Amino acid sequence: MIKDDSPALGRGGPYRRAQLAIAGLFCFLGFQYATWASRLPALKGRMDLNTAQLGLFLMVCGIGAAAAFPLVAVLMRRLGSRRLALGAALLLAAVLVGFATVRSYPAGMVLGALDGVGAACLNVAMNAQGAELEARYGRTTMARLHATFSGGSLGGALLASGVNLCTGSLLVHFAVAAALLLVLLAAARPGLLAQGQQPVAEPAADRQRRRFALPTGAMLWMGLAMAFGTIAEGAMNDWSALYLRDVAHAAAGLMPLGIAVVSLMMVLARVFADGWRARYGDGRIVRLGSALAGAGLALGLLAGGVVPALLGFACMGLGMAAVTPCVYVAAAGQGPEALSLVAGMGTTGLLAGPALIGLVAGLSGLAWGMAAIAACAGVVSLCALRIRFQATAPA
Repeated sequence: MIKDDSPALGRGGPYRRAQLAIAGLFCFLGFQYATWASRLPALKGRMDLNTAQLGLFLMVCGIGAAAAFPLVAVLMRRLGSRRLALGAALLLAAVLVGFATVRSYPAGMVLGALDGVGAACLNVAMNAQGAELEARYGRTTMARLHATFSGGSLGGALLASGVNLCTGSLLVHFAVAAALLLVLLAAARPGLLAQGQQPVAEPAADRQRRRFALPTGAMLWMGLAMAFGTIAEGAMNDWSALYLRDVAHAAAGLMPLGIAVVSLMMVLARVFADGWRARYGDGRIVRLGSALAGAGLALGLLAGGVVPALLGFACMGLGMAAVTPCVYVAAAGQGPEALSLVAGMGTTGLLAGPALIGLVAGLSGLAWGMAAIAACAGVVSLCALRIRFQATAPA
């Protein structure tokens, strides 16, 4: 990889353009997801779904994402991360328009699966671009890129609220959102790294051997770290409010603070995490961060009450914020297959996590369900001991 620490490249010029362009991809995915997720009640009414059918629709979106990951490595090698990201983004914009017009349940299921496939492709491609940017210019930036995903989600939710005040039309809302996404994509396109993960010509015999090759031990450790990390991250959003209500007996006005505290700490930590990575290294950040998340949440649960719980939630958001960016960088250094496997296991964790925690809570109580989330963070810390993280450069 080319590394140039000159001020023209390190602090502006090509580096800054590429950083903003790749951040645009992260913002794109967060904005697109928040746009249609914020209008689920309207989509439910348009397709005349009951609660079980809506749950199946959401599951199909996740299944489409998980099923696409075995193909993503092939697409990465044939198209490169830049072209794959652009194609996936166009697919997601088209799916958004499709959601605005669909009325039948089967058609909605097809669109949901396509949305999952597009999200999977964009997820891998944009993280490959981010890892390439760090390697090429020798500067840490992945955590800030992941923070822009959260910013995009916030923007999508705010747009949904604003449009809904003016009109309840899904077509107007999703058409405006799709137009904004296309403008964002057009602005990002020139700055994307054209040489990141370029198509590689290789003999047919090598392609055949790789097709049937089993994941390496390093890939599995990274995948496990990502899976348990996303279980903890996703389950906190789904169960924190219920814990505050049913176990900590918080007032109604305090219950939303669970999600708010986790999300706020995670966004703030990701803004500053690249500096921490440059100073302490990715491995130490993942090991200590996940240990802090697990121990902080466990202590908050043992202490009981609203304030200790919120402090434990803050530790979870702070400690887990940099786990995903760091593991993605490590996986990208191992090639498209490792990156695809890690992203796939991350998606599996997001899908299965809330349900698994709900199962534990149903059998043993919600306090034990939250304790299982703390245990997942501890598992991430143990997995990180077996991952070889690359040396980090200045932020």
